[in-house]
Amino acid sequence: MTRVGFFPNNNSLWVLRHRGILERSLPDVEWVDLRSLPAGDRPAPTEGLPSAHGDHLFDGGYDFIGTGSTPPVTAQGKGHDIVYVAISGPRVNNGRLVALADSGIASPADLAGKRVALGHGSWQTTLLLFALDRAGLTWADIEPVEAGPEGAQLLLDGKVDAWTGYYPRLAGLEREAALRTLIETDGLFSHRSLWFTRRDFATRHRDELAAIVAALQESDAWVRENPREAARLFAADDGGDLDEWEHALRNRPFGLNPVTEEFVAEQQRAADLFHASGLLDRKITVADAVLPELADLVTASAR
Repeated sequence: MTRVGFFPNNNSLWVLRHRGILERSLPDVEWVDLRSLPAGDRPAPTEGLPSAHGDHLFDGGYDFIGTGSTPPVTAQGKGHDIVYVAISGPRVNNGRLVALADSGIASPADLAGKRVALGHGSWQTTLLLFALDRAGLTWADIEPVEAGPEGAQLLLDGKVDAWTGYYPRLAGLEREAALRTLIETDGLFSHRSLWFTRRDFATRHRDELAAIVAALQESDAWVRENPREAARLFAADDGGDLDEWEHALRNRPFGLNPVTEEFVAEQQRAADLFHASGLLDRKITVADAVLPELADLVTASAR
């Protein structure tokens, strides 16, 4: 049996779970909602990164997962033998670092000593680290606040000074308050979706892995053609606004691409910043998590 981890944050896997495409080639697939897995004792942001997504690849929780940029770096940093399978195109329109327009905060350089909300352990950690580094600041110069989806309300209530906002929740905040963009994701980092697995699964279960990748390609093609219908799958889960979800999906790339040297270099830079900031206990080499032969598998699935 192949176990596939899914949650709404990886849009491709969420849609695939609800459309029954993978079941045609893997009838015994077991879907594992990552939100139902025990996270253990999640450390505070200043103590390290939550890494349950990567950990559960190795405790039998699931065999395959899709996330943003941070979880595989965290998993590799904890010594897990992960392998990148595929990456999406850049998702630079998915979010950005914002503050209230009247806050007096005009750029990341103004965040020294300030409270910044983020979903710690997600791609938002990477965005914030890159933004701070560009401004000559470090993780120790700010007060990170674990917020998740509550970040928008915390900003409105004045409980934090900035937020690593994301759509569709950012759209709701834009309607309620005047915002100042501190830094765009575009030009900062590529913010791709990515999919990864254990090395033993990639080498011993190549047919199953190929079936998952092919099903994701087919499902993603459907999302591109039917963004309104896809949006209903997300709005039904979180009660969000259907129009906002459709807008978000229309502005995201769908389709799986092979891992590139450019992506590996960007992940390595992120990993080095995590370590320098004390968020990883040891240095890692991102290229160790790349199996070149998987590029042919991903390319073949797109035909």
